[in-house]
Amino acid sequence: MIVGILSDSHGRADRVRVARKLLEDCGATMLIHCGDVGGVAVFDELVGCDCRFVWGNTDVPTQGVLAYLETTGLQAPATVPLMVEAANNTIHVFHGHEPEFRSAIANPQSDYILHGHTHAARDERIGKTRIINPGALQRALTYTVATLDVERDKVMFHEVG
Repeated sequence: MIVGILSDSHGRADRVRVARKLLEDCGATMLIHCGDVGGVAVFDELVGCDCRFVWGNTDVPTQGVLAYLETTGLQAPATVPLMVEAANNTIHVFHGHEPEFRSAIANPQSDYILHGHTHAARDERIGKTRIINPGALQRALTYTVATLDVERDKVMFHEVG
């Protein structure tokens, strides 16, 4: 199973559209957005696929946004971290600004921790846990996303033009 990971789109629906196509062309069957979505225009680009997301420090989940999400099939996260199961692997998703993120990095308890926030790609291990930041789709020198093949434990970063 291939998971497509994106983050920090900050309202750039045009880049999310390109990123979604790129990730799906790479075989991603699930997309995970690690926060700083930036508005409903970005969510519009994610409708119709298996997409999970977390709120970033710049996201404002107003009643209007939450009501909109209910009409799309996209589910607002209820917990920090967001917990996802993929091919018998546990994935904890953060944006990266949460106090719980610092605790999770200090004492990892999952197979993968995905996060954004820093706008810098990251792939490292702490114990058995692989920590991945796909980079950013806004406010970065190079716009990147990542794919994670959870069955092969393989991460690839992809530039979004």
